[in-house]
Amino acid sequence: MPSVAVKLYSVFFKFLLKHRLQNRIQTSIDDNSPFGVTSRPDESVAAANPSFTDGVATKDIHIDSFTSISVRIFLPETCLAASDSNSHVQSRARVRASSRSSDPDSSHPSTDADQNHRRYSYGPSPPLPAANPAQQIRRSSYGGSNQIDSMISKQETGSYRGYSPSLDNNHHSPRKLPVMLQFHGGGFVTGSNDSSANDLFCRRIAKLCDVIVIAVGYRLAPENRYPAAFEDGLKVLHWFGKQANLAECNKSLVSKRGGGGDVRKSDTHRYLADNFGASMVEPWLAAHGDPTRCVLLGVSCGANIADYVTRKALEAGKLLEPVKVVAQVLMYPFFIGSVPTHSEIKLANSYFYDKAMCILAWKLFLPDEEFSLDHPAANPLIPGREPPLKYMPPTLTVVAEHDWMRDRAIAYSEELRKVNVDAPVLEYKDAVHEFATLDMLLKTPQAQACAEDIAIWVKKHISLRGHELSY
Repeated sequence: MPSVAVKLYSVFFKFLLKHRLQNRIQTSIDDNSPFGVTSRPDESVAAANPSFTDGVATKDIHIDSFTSISVRIFLPETCLAASDSNSHVQSRARVRASSRSSDPDSSHPSTDADQNHRRYSYGPSPPLPAANPAQQIRRSSYGGSNQIDSMISKQETGSYRGYSPSLDNNHHSPRKLPVMLQFHGGGFVTGSNDSSANDLFCRRIAKLCDVIVIAVGYRLAPENRYPAAFEDGLKVLHWFGKQANLAECNKSLVSKRGGGGDVRKSDTHRYLADNFGASMVEPWLAAHGDPTRCVLLGVSCGANIADYVTRKALEAGKLLEPVKVVAQVLMYPFFIGSVPTHSEIKLANSYFYDKAMCILAWKLFLPDEEFSLDHPAANPLIPGREPPLKYMPPTLTVVAEHDWMRDRAIAYSEELRKVNVDAPVLEYKDAVHEFATLDMLLKTPQAQACAEDIAIWVKKHISLRGHELSY
């Protein structure tokens, strides 16, 4: 069973959240304004830090002038390792070893005893990859034909700016990392991509998975109801695709200039290309992002958004190139339905987000005329959802033993497996909803173990060497 501290905090959490939600019902005004809020005044916010002080640099970008959509980019320091033609990726990921040495936020190092905190619902526990302490990060000073040398500031003295070079002076291309779009939780009405808890979680995932994390700041309800948050998630995915295309265009233009072409003409083309594509290429993504290895990760209601964005990406097909969604991770998704499951009956008064609280959140999120527990945004198993499940990418589902929504998430995973989609379920015993992402629980061994398990599975699908971490 959860600890006494968790139980007490759950009572306090539900009391405050219910009070806030009820106040928003009374004060919300539907003014049809596209510009909405992406965080609440009572949210504890972590400032962006562009230096690698703890192994991850961050920056905030407002990507849409018409709405309040923003993203926070988490860039792991491993991007500074040079990428040779004979070595495209680092050798096997240091999942457990690196988490103990490089995750200063975890006050309880993970040990083999952490296996007691989790169980695999389907299949045995996967073997852990071996650590490789001999591997060291190599720095490379990026250069380009426009005389911008040493754009990388040393981590001891300043922040990392980066840019999009074709090759550096040592003929090494910048190291490309997979990109993970992350959608925070909060029942569509609270939370933010720059909250202290979400910042800590994304830093942990960026280091363990060795990926660039793009945390999405979508619009919240009731100021902006469905489908605002879902459309924001899809807009960020298209923005990432646009950045990838602009980076490739810019790289081609720089190469032509370096080859002795007409500099004035090339400068004009670059100016036109940049202005046509939102003025400027995002340097971190241009230098280090690999759009062909994109993973979506959603937390609670963010899992609903991730699943929607994945479906839309499949429908877009080649129109979204070069972006390719290769996997998704659904952490205790915010699914519901009109016909209750066993857990929805037995655990209706569960910790943190109980049934009454969730229904209240859905009433705030869905327009009055569309409210239904079997709405496509709420119930993934209603008939007629497109595209067919057999086209979905590999999907990892994380559930908690004491979460009243767990059975519906497991049922969705079972439907995916029926059509031969790689869709394992990780169920954590004695765990509650948001056990790995809630501010109070982030530093527990169970939260750390969950992040490590996610990293093991994700690395199997983002490896350039194929399924080198298969189990």
